[in-house]
Amino acid sequence: MAAPAPDSPRVRVAAIIMMDGRLVVVRHRGPGRAYHLLPGGGVEVGETLEAALVREVAEETGLVVAVGRPIFISDAIDPRGARHVVNLTFLCDVRGGDLTQTPDDPGVEGVELIAPDDLAALDLRPPMAQALRDAILCGFGCVTRYLGALWTEDPPV
Repeated sequence: MAAPAPDSPRVRVAAIIMMDGRLVVVRHRGPGRAYHLLPGGGVEVGETLEAALVREVAEETGLVVAVGRPIFISDAIDPRGARHVVNLTFLCDVRGGDLTQTPDDPGVEGVELIAPDDLAALDLRPPMAQALRDAILCGFGCVTRYLGALWTEDPPV
């Protein structure tokens, strides 16, 4: 799929997956340091949000999930105008597969299980560690929430 034009937002879906009281995150390597994302990725033309999330989670973690309700919506807007990502974050249930340490996605360096209290120590992108921790602690009984525009600068090379 061709990358969207710079004036078009990219839609990214992400999964909140809890296993044994811990959150599944994927580790990527950026210029100079590692950072973490919730499993997920871009929605392709003609693909539903659900199908994109199921596909991306399988590629990145080896897990098969059922997509539940949306928990967070946010924007990541580069102040330089280089990109705009609309993030849709869904609660998901594991239905099969095995958590892998060798993802099919070459952009993923590793898959980790993180305790909610350890989220603040991660370079989580978008920066929503506190909102995630709060949602986990309330048992996801909270309403879907717009987190606003969240942006994390890439570290210098």
